[in-house]
Amino acid sequence: MVTANLDDLRAFVAVAREGSFTKAAARLGVSQSALSHTLRGLEARLGLRLLNRTTRSVAPTAAGERLFDSVAPRFAEIEAELATLSELREKPAGTIRITTGEHAAATILWPALAKFLPKYPDVKVELSVDRALTDIVAQRFDAGVRLGEQVAQGMVAVRIGPLQRMVVVGAPAYFRKHPAPKHPRDLTQHDCINLRLATRGDLYAWEFQKGSRKINVRVDGRLVFNHSAHILDAALAGFGLAFVMEDVVAPHLAKKKLVGVLDDWTPPFPGYYLYYPSRRQSSPAFALLVDALRWRGTGADGIR
Repeated sequence: MVTANLDDLRAFVAVAREGSFTKAAARLGVSQSALSHTLRGLEARLGLRLLNRTTRSVAPTAAGERLFDSVAPRFAEIEAELATLSELREKPAGTIRITTGEHAAATILWPALAKFLPKYPDVKVELSVDRALTDIVAQRFDAGVRLGEQVAQGMVAVRIGPLQRMVVVGAPAYFRKHPAPKHPRDLTQHDCINLRLATRGDLYAWEFQKGSRKINVRVDGRLVFNHSAHILDAALAGFGLAFVMEDVVAPHLAKKKLVGVLDDWTPPFPGYYLYYPSRRQSSPAFALLVDALRWRGTGADGIR
């Protein structure tokens, strides 16, 4: 089987187009003798004369014209595509795919994207909301957003939000019928609203800590959901205690629609991080989005 590498074909196209070894060599940045040697080697492998050479000119043979007509347009297409790719490297454009959880999507990503996207009309963003820990490499995502403790090793992790905190809350109507728990273990005597985990399918164990003491409590209750919004609705309706993100229930706490308990057992923990493979070649669009999401807090934790 006859083969020819791209450099040999590119050399042939340059000579045939210029009609001169001297001009073609200058265009390609090689010596005239090296170019002549390349063309003789190509002709030898093909077993065909591609160029008629005289002391004054170089012109393709019939076989050379056929090869030129076939190859030259393809090189032009390749060069045009490479030029387009070069523009993408310099101009923010393209689609960015991110996997994230519902809470991060609502509280971190969407507020940032609402400000980011109008500035870059050629950038598209796809958010896949999934509570499972998605393999971003296998599923061809550009990045993922998860809590710091959930980021896999070997990833570049960029902090994009403040510290987070879980809180135990209940409606005033619930506490009129049940005494407030004083210790996490007291929750076993309460009607608690459970969360079904997407990754393993079991129920989430409520996690507490005071100083170095850590306690996980398997709570029980009449309601189980796999979506935090339903858990909040049930808690507001007085159906039991809920264990939810503090920023989600902050407005309800301020309006006294919910009451927090066991606050001394729920310290803050690392918030959300954007993560992506360390070997990823960042596009301008992705680099700009990372910078827009990057947390720039001040003081103990700060504000965006």
